[in-house]
Amino acid sequence: MKSEISKKEFEAAEKKLNDILAIATDKGGFDFLSQKEKTALAQYTQIVKAYEDIHYSIPMPQTIEGLIGLKMYEKKLKQKDIAKLLETTDTKLSAVMHRKRKPNVGLLKAMHEKLGIDGNLLLKVV
Repeated sequence: MKSEISKKEFEAAEKKLNDILAIATDKGGFDFLSQKEKTALAQYTQIVKAYEDIHYSIPMPQTIEGLIGLKMYEKKLKQKDIAKLLETTDTKLSAVMHRKRKPNVGLLKAMHEKLGIDGNLLLKVV
């Protein structure tokens, strides 16, 4: 695969990808695609993904409240649920989220261990 994908190539691959997805839907699923269609689907998926990774990347939040908010969204949890998961009170977490209180080491450690946030990133944003 080419290292540089033009917008025109991306749009063509995306159209073909959507056409194959429509065929799969009409046939009742991916299992009913021919081997040729499955190969084309994989090829177009790679092209679209490569282009989107370069041109449509979403940067990681660079604040504690942003990181917590992202994890709340990803895990579909409310603030009180995240507080319970992090073994802190809702009041303390709320104060951190509203920048009225700095996170302590215990909270940062829990964010790393329980939410899977990179420890280096946490140290960088504090």
